[in-house]
Amino acid sequence: MSIDASHHASGHNPAYEKPLLATHALTLRTGARTLIEGLTQCFDAGEIWCVAGANGAGKTTLIATLAGLRESAAGHVEVDGIALRDWQPVRLALRRALMPQDVRDAFSASVLDTVLLNRYPHLVGWGWESEEDRAAAHAALATLGLEAFAARDVLSLSGGERQRVALAAVLCQGAPLLLLDEPLSHLDLHHQIACMEALSHWVNTGSRVVVFSCHDLNLARRYATHALLLDGRGGCFAGPVRDVLTAERASAAFGHPLRLIREGVHEALVAAFELPRER
Repeated sequence: MSIDASHHASGHNPAYEKPLLATHALTLRTGARTLIEGLTQCFDAGEIWCVAGANGAGKTTLIATLAGLRESAAGHVEVDGIALRDWQPVRLALRRALMPQDVRDAFSASVLDTVLLNRYPHLVGWGWESEEDRAAAHAALATLGLEAFAARDVLSLSGGERQRVALAAVLCQGAPLLLLDEPLSHLDLHHQIACMEALSHWVNTGSRVVVFSCHDLNLARRYATHALLLDGRGGCFAGPVRDVLTAERASAAFGHPLRLIREGVHEALVAAFELPRER
């Protein structure tokens, strides 16, 4: 399966000489398996990218590599045109924030203090939070409707509530590039939509990029501008979301036939099932 690189020259923000994020001939392997082979792609300001694919296709591995937490088998990743290996960790943290798939809390702490941890790259002097840091934390909580949770203990939260706090923390970090691994897991439909609405607004109010992995192809088609569909065998498609997340390509990637249904202006990918035969 070939890579659609047609987006490379489109949608670029002229205010930046280099895209916020780019991969160059990136190859990812795990054991003897090749997950991604030779991916060259730009992720430009104003875009929301969904990384889709079946379990084990390499979504988490890709996001960890984009964040600089995993070495690639070949090729490299750049942020602001600079290879990840050439960034100092604190300076990189001012440009990219990562939300991992599993968020675990070992100690009791308030929600506000938990979110404030992501302000570490901004701290100066003795390392105490400033009023600006605290304002950023409160603003991030408000963005996700979590103002009333500020004094709550994170250990008292449900899985979905903790997931929203984790998303608030990466927003609080203030980096223009967000890498989110399954940010919608544990969330009911109402909060999935609210989080995607918040991310869409966040991207549209600055020179920012979101790259997130997701299993819900219809939410991706609704909110993402672009998609990267992994087939788990080294191949992938990249480009505008509705060109990539088609019934044909998604069926091949997920190993089950899907159909695109339409009702007026609305579209949805649904699983195709054979009707039982009458006896």
